[in-house]
Amino acid sequence: MPEECILLAHGDGGALTHRLVQEIFLRHFDHPALRDLTDAALLHLPEGRLAMTTDTFVVKPLFFPGGDIGKLAVAGTVNDLAVSGARPLYLTAAFILEEGFPLADLEQVVASLARTAREAGVAVVAGDTKVVERGCGDGVYINTTGAGVVPAGRDLGYHRIMPGDAVIVNGTIGDHGLAILSKRAGIEFDTPVESDCAPMNGLTDMLLERFAEAVRFMRDPTRGGVATTLNEVAQSTGLNIILEEQALPVREEVQGAAELLGLDPLYLANEGKVLIVAAPEAVEEILTTLRRHPLGLNAAAIGRVEAGTGVGRGPGQGAGQRTGQGSGQGAGRGRVFLRTPLGGHRIVDMLAGDPLPRIC
Repeated sequence: MPEECILLAHGDGGALTHRLVQEIFLRHFDHPALRDLTDAALLHLPEGRLAMTTDTFVVKPLFFPGGDIGKLAVAGTVNDLAVSGARPLYLTAAFILEEGFPLADLEQVVASLARTAREAGVAVVAGDTKVVERGCGDGVYINTTGAGVVPAGRDLGYHRIMPGDAVIVNGTIGDHGLAILSKRAGIEFDTPVESDCAPMNGLTDMLLERFAEAVRFMRDPTRGGVATTLNEVAQSTGLNIILEEQALPVREEVQGAAELLGLDPLYLANEGKVLIVAAPEAVEEILTTLRRHPLGLNAAAIGRVEAGTGVGRGPGQGAGQRTGQGSGQGAGRGRVFLRTPLGGHRIVDMLAGDPLPRIC
């Protein structure tokens, strides 16, 4: 097997392992807590509540329009911390490598991960590498754990959401899902579709610094898209969410491709979007603030929260009518509805069966 590929010996803890760590990982992930290669990183944390999250990335293909698995690993973990109100500080990164994976591709992934971490202002402070036999992996899988701190005065959660609140998204939806699908299937569009993959902690921190009281809740709509995320909110709060179809920000090329493929952008994954539930009186100021940030240029108010009494159904529109990719399952008191341009309402159910697996 060529030396420029991963060998099983790269995972045995011997000379090749040390060479891999020194020549690729340490070269890109340089940090004082990492350099000594001890069994644990000793870190300093500012005051506040500790926030931690972990995620594993198995996206296929590894490289896609707008990003790659390295960029995605940072963005996904940083965003989970950010939408919880935390300021992300540290990451760990564990790599499961398949025998035969090109070292050049590994270095490209590692460099991208390191670059995205620097852009997000977080440090990679610990990691691990394992090698599996050819055919037992898919090039590389990455697990990341993130740690951050929630400053005093920030309180986000289901318990703060109330009827009358507005639902806001910071930009167009469905971009990541269509970018992965087009690359995987070899589909080309007249206007290229790129993933929205990006760390959002700069945007969320800016927002919470100014609107800590008005912002009730945040969540990034990744797998299952906006529809599934909002169904989780509705089920957890017992409140209804009414989406305005005309207000949903969807790129023309994404909408057209989704219609052609029988997909609904509401169910497509996003990797650089945040759903914000906020007090209605602050909506315009929040939108103005978001639109000043590069990741919020297309921010829009897309719906509202109502009491969970079944409101939102128009005449003759019962539970049998729903968007095409929902489960049709009963979901408790809280439901999500889509108000059409003609004034009717459709039930938007939880995603049942992923139309696009291995999305992140």
